[in-house]
Amino acid sequence: MNHPSARRGGSLMRIGGLIHKEFLQILRDPSSIAIAFLLPVILLLIFGYGVSLNAKHIPLAFVADAPDIESAALYASYNHSAYFSPQIAPNLPTAERWLVNRQVDAIVHLPSDFTAKLNTASQPAPLQLIINGVDANQARLTQAYIQAGWQSWLAARAQAAGFENSWAAAQPVELAARIWFNPELRSRNYLVPGLIAVIMTLIGALLTALVMAREWERGTLEALMVTSVHINELLIGKLVPYFVLGMGGMTLSVAMAVWLFGVPFLGSLWLLVLTSALFLLTALGMGLFISIVARNQFVASLIAIITTFLPAFMLSGFIFDIGSMPGWLQNLTYLVSARYFIVILHTLFLVGDVPAVLWPNTLAMLAIAVFFIAASRRKIRKSLE
Repeated sequence: MNHPSARRGGSLMRIGGLIHKEFLQILRDPSSIAIAFLLPVILLLIFGYGVSLNAKHIPLAFVADAPDIESAALYASYNHSAYFSPQIAPNLPTAERWLVNRQVDAIVHLPSDFTAKLNTASQPAPLQLIINGVDANQARLTQAYIQAGWQSWLAARAQAAGFENSWAAAQPVELAARIWFNPELRSRNYLVPGLIAVIMTLIGALLTALVMAREWERGTLEALMVTSVHINELLIGKLVPYFVLGMGGMTLSVAMAVWLFGVPFLGSLWLLVLTSALFLLTALGMGLFISIVARNQFVASLIAIITTFLPAFMLSGFIFDIGSMPGWLQNLTYLVSARYFIVILHTLFLVGDVPAVLWPNTLAMLAIAVFFIAASRRKIRKSLE
């Protein structure tokens, strides 16, 4: 009868052999290295530079029916703003034609009595705003920016005159706004950490889904089934190498976020490593489960994209606000591990160590990781059926 220590030693040797074999397989077929290191770089560059929630250089048509000093000053305030690229239209029909042809996104129209009523305390000055509302989010941003520009111009006009005009004097409250955690309102500070979670969801699932499915297709996994390797040893031998690759890709992604995109990191590095490792185990467990069910690379890749990347992109709160979704869809988001990791990343990057936020989301990721790894363990058997 074998001594327990001898059995443990044999198990460790088998696990070590499986890990060594897996690393050799990675070196022979570097597609896994490309998935772990090249794919996050490409996706971060594309999404990091291509996706923005800020509106800048909005094409704007400016129409003044009776051009004068006041209309010229208002036009100059928009022209000197980084948010607008205004151009003067000779009349309103021309500006409307530009809007229809998508040459501009909005029209600021000053009627002929604009200046007269602006200098009359008893009547508000008329200003017409026409916005292309096809893209509702862009339209709301454009409206807010134009209104802010108008208010800033009025305040500057009153200050230049040396007195509080009727508009300023009528305001009983002076708003003193402070913005916490992202004072520059850079959408990239919000988007890039979320992108890391979305990208690592896809990468973690693909690493195990494609590799295991490839072994099913080649028959090499069947050869392992007839050896003395235990199922638990097989799972550990498969997860460890791709966990190392995934953590390398995660490290690269965080480095790009901080040094390339300039996102501040205010939290604990060790908490980031801990939560990232747990999240990666969740993604790897999902990929492992997919590969066991699919056993085909093409099918496994499709399932991985549909069940990991798309939910992480659309149902995690990364782009679309979860609170604005229907109730049944909000409940479905609790099954998406990226939802919890995005909250953790936003907190660690922009706020710092907040246990009340970090630990509940970490425990939720732990539950999902345990579920998928246990499901994979239950599904895989040393049988070809």
